[in-house]
Amino acid sequence: MTNKVAVVDYGIGNVFSVCNALRQIGADVELTRDEAKLMAADRIILPGVGAFARAMEALDAFGLAGVLADYRDSERPFLGICIGMQVLMESSDEFGSHKGLGFIKGKVKRINTEVDPSLRVPHISWASLQPTSDDGDTSWKNTPLANFTPGHENVYYVHSYHCQPSQAEDILAISEYGKVRVCATVKKGSLYGVQFHPERSGLIGQKFLKGFMAL
Repeated sequence: MTNKVAVVDYGIGNVFSVCNALRQIGADVELTRDEAKLMAADRIILPGVGAFARAMEALDAFGLAGVLADYRDSERPFLGICIGMQVLMESSDEFGSHKGLGFIKGKVKRINTEVDPSLRVPHISWASLQPTSDDGDTSWKNTPLANFTPGHENVYYVHSYHCQPSQAEDILAISEYGKVRVCATVKKGSLYGVQFHPERSGLIGQKFLKGFMAL
């Protein structure tokens, strides 16, 4: 597969930062919302910051929900970042109940400070990644985390809500925020999502994006 990647342009957040981070690792990037260009891409990245409902409204307004579903079905690499990861879920409780794309079963919920009252929300910090499988980091083989060492590389978070997949096998990695286990990375087939921001995580973020581009 080539180093071409389409970044979905739907007016939500950090598209230019993501494009710049990809160019820094030598990727051939196109920022687009054109259906034909998206469907022709070797890989797609759906970025995003802000509110879940606004992101879904933008995807619907540009007619992109169906395009993304068709691309998912093509089994080519697909990555959602932050809100771009959250909208992959069935629904979110952020400012009411809102329907997502439904690519992964589960909900998006606020970080539970009742588990650890010392925590502040939003969660703004660096944290390491840990596998959830009993097989340890062998579960990261053939994924963007293939060259990561559990508990060593730190990635950057800014969020108040996180994904809670219904099926444990869809969670590829977690990060610990006090006593809360934050869903850091999801995987379902060739579909990936990350709650952290690779484009704001320096060399470690570049390492993750290189892993995605190598799929």
